[in-house]
Amino acid sequence: MPRKRTKSKAAVKRPPATRRSALVLPKGYAELLAALKERIRAAQLRAVIAVNHELVTLYWHIGKEIMKRQGKEGWGSKVVERLAKDLHKEFPGMGGLSERNLKYMRALAEAYPDGSFVQQAVAQIPWGHNVLLLTKVKKPDHRLWYAQATITNGWSRAVLDVQIATHAHRRQGKAITNFKRTLPAGRSDLAQQALKDPYTFEFLGIAEGMRERDLEQALVAHIRKVLLELGAGFAFVGRQVPLKVGRKDYFVDLLFYHLKLRCYVVVDLKMEAFEPEHAGKMNFYLTAVDERMRHPDDKPSIGLLLCKDNDKLVVEYALRDVAKPIGVAEWRTRLVSTLPKKLRGTLPSVKEIERELAE
Repeated sequence: MPRKRTKSKAAVKRPPATRRSALVLPKGYAELLAALKERIRAAQLRAVIAVNHELVTLYWHIGKEIMKRQGKEGWGSKVVERLAKDLHKEFPGMGGLSERNLKYMRALAEAYPDGSFVQQAVAQIPWGHNVLLLTKVKKPDHRLWYAQATITNGWSRAVLDVQIATHAHRRQGKAITNFKRTLPAGRSDLAQQALKDPYTFEFLGIAEGMRERDLEQALVAHIRKVLLELGAGFAFVGRQVPLKVGRKDYFVDLLFYHLKLRCYVVVDLKMEAFEPEHAGKMNFYLTAVDERMRHPDDKPSIGLLLCKDNDKLVVEYALRDVAKPIGVAEWRTRLVSTLPKKLRGTLPSVKEIERELAE
């Protein structure tokens, strides 16, 4: 048989080698690049805020004119409907000029009649957020609180909606603490505002007979939602963090680091009501974390006891002589738990209502 001829290795054509010119970067290039990136990002953010500020200001002026004409000349809904059509015809590429939106603009002007809002937080948040505040929050000071919290925490409209529904403005800074006695003045105020009471974890499915370890695992499984509920500044470090003290191993349920407070936050979960011995155990954990984990630049650690229930007087007595900064708050999975304690249990359940209607 005749042999099959194969090409020699030398005959195989290869793509020509490309020369790579190695560029030696000058000293300080990386620092300059990082600085320029940061400056560009900051400029982009300022541009977005400026555009949003102009848009909300424009909407306020439109709303003010509509309100004035309705008051003086008796404009009805038909005139506003016609105005929306004419504006849309003149500016076809511009959204937000619908009849419904014009009515929201009027509501904005009515809510802030003197126009001073343009210097406040509401002009720095998106229009959709403002519409949500106008429709769901009645008091002006509460609207301003949510607007400022939106800027601080970077809340999306969906998250803002949840925060309004769970009455975040009532819960912020309400945890029972000993911060005024255990922390410097300015720092104690900041730490107090970092905690709330109660914490609402509506995303949790709590089953009967659930243990503390199960609760802990459920929270970690939804850690993004937990961080949103905790608020700005909290960074998750880990769960069941080991602490070797003497011959025994101890484990912290959940460990966070607060970027603004510059300290660890030790969270101890309880499936029961607060008991005085819980404060003693937390005091021990804080000492161990400060000794074993705290960096010289870190501030002293803070403890947060999340309990199923608590008696304010018992908590105050238990924390009175504790040397470490500790806060105590309740955790909940339902909105109804934000009612005052004296009213809890006085309202009928869904099953009770259904039973009454069936009779």
